[in-house]
Amino acid sequence: MDRPARPRLASLSEFQFGAVATETIEDALLHLAQQNEQAVQESAGWMGSFRETRIVEFVFLLSEQWCLEKSVSYQAVEILERFMVKQAENICRQATIQLRDKTEPRNWRVLKEQLFNKFILRLVSCVQLASKLSFHYKIISNITVLNFLQALGYLHTKEELLESELDVLKSLNFQINLPTPLAYVEMLLEVLGYNGCLVPATQLHATCLTLLDLVYLLHEPVYESLLRASIENSTPSQLQGEKFVSVKEDFMLLAVGVIAASAFIQNHGCWSQVVGHLRSITGIALESIAAFSYAILTHSVGAGAPRRRRPVPPHLVARALRAAASSNA
Repeated sequence: MDRPARPRLASLSEFQFGAVATETIEDALLHLAQQNEQAVQESAGWMGSFRETRIVEFVFLLSEQWCLEKSVSYQAVEILERFMVKQAENICRQATIQLRDKTEPRNWRVLKEQLFNKFILRLVSCVQLASKLSFHYKIISNITVLNFLQALGYLHTKEELLESELDVLKSLNFQINLPTPLAYVEMLLEVLGYNGCLVPATQLHATCLTLLDLVYLLHEPVYESLLRASIENSTPSQLQGEKFVSVKEDFMLLAVGVIAASAFIQNHGCWSQVVGHLRSITGIALESIAAFSYAILTHSVGAGAPRRRRPVPPHLVARALRAAASSNA
């Protein structure tokens, strides 16, 4: 019997800009802005702790192997991030209760061990759930998932796989259609196209995807450098790190930084115009956009090139990030 054809991954050239009415774009942008504001206000604690390089790389490679759209990989990372945060909070809550009541610290240890033992299963479940949210004809079947897990040495049944998906859904109150930075990037590129941006949106889109991947894969180093710049200190305190969580959860800020960095790579002569448009669209300060794009460029093409061309004066980095951190506090 012939093997079924693998689903084809859409090429970047198939992505269409300028096909949606301006009224629809305005409504969608407003909705994203409201979601982002709420996410920033609610950011605290463990949030952002599970966008670790090895986890993100695993999800990206698995999504690529299964020929899933790029949006699915980001969605899967965010679903897994939210799920793991919930589990960590639950374990800490159980431990606190048992320490307070001076009971045997047994339940939270069991939860921790179960979470560790089932992590790969939960990760794969998050990718499968994300595929169901995206394109119904590219849903990853249970057979595909079970074969993949078996190849890694994990033996599970279909029932266990379904239970795993249900555990993720219940933990997140079935709210898994989470916004991703990619949605913000593509929405802003759409608006830039209507605003007469000198760099074509389709051209920026390809570079944005590469840089967004890089920020996700180097999430901790990128944001650590931003934090150090914001406080002008190479050793941030725990409190300073906790206050900076809101910056990590600001997807609009991340999106404008990625687009600005992409514009510099594509055509640094148009960088100022693009940044000006982004400021007008989002209300984010020029200095904050410049600081984030500078950090992304530093971690992608290196510190030398942007410094020589002076797209971002170094003294703006600390000032901008201080402003971003204080406004999100």
